[in-house]
Amino acid sequence: MSQKFKTIIVDDERLARQEVLRALKPFSQFEVVGEASNAEEASDLIADLQVDVMFLDIQMPEKSGLQLLEELTMVPEVIFTTAYDQYAVKAFELNALDYLVKPLRQERFAKTIEKVLKKLSEKDQDEQPISIHQKVFVKEKENFHLIQVRDIWLLESMENYVRIHYSDQSVLLKKSLNLLEQILPAQHFFRINRKEIINIDYIEKIEPHFKNKLQLIFKTGKTFEVSSRQSAKFKNWISL
Repeated sequence: MSQKFKTIIVDDERLARQEVLRALKPFSQFEVVGEASNAEEASDLIADLQVDVMFLDIQMPEKSGLQLLEELTMVPEVIFTTAYDQYAVKAFELNALDYLVKPLRQERFAKTIEKVLKKLSEKDQDEQPISIHQKVFVKEKENFHLIQVRDIWLLESMENYVRIHYSDQSVLLKKSLNLLEQILPAQHFFRINRKEIINIDYIEKIEPHFKNKLQLIFKTGKTFEVSSRQSAKFKNWISL
């Protein structure tokens, strides 16, 4: 059986959501697991369903698709759909995979699907989990770094790059934080917010912070703030 990719459609207009549904019908690899009419509904779906692909309208009441994307911790592959094309540059700055102008044209839609499948296939090949006991090669420009995974204490997103902090050094890697989150050993690494993943082995103390957030104090003395959503997950994750 061919692999299915969990897909959601986010648009405040029901007819626009139906248009995407119709366009997706010939492509059986995409399983539409939910629809959302606003950013809050979409955020909940992404948190609950481990979504692979999101068709996202840009202009929505209260919160735009661009604002939603900037706030997400887990970001699926995104295809923006909009009646206007002036947001294209901003969309690609936020790593959207493609940008479709409504009404959708089937030929253009098919090219987008081809692009999405190629990207998901590449991710599948890349996403082989690694062990805390492994060493990994990281190339930065002309230099190679051999890093013991257990020595990595922080990974921070920097647009299209991730800065990996290990021992007393750091290196810049051209990969997404989402990808690294999926291949790092989940028993040791936890995503505390949209921008940072930490190695829990370096935590010295966990303290309550304002608005139900947690604050983590590392053995090095460095402190990190866990987002509200991730604080709730972290409490469940570490409790007996």
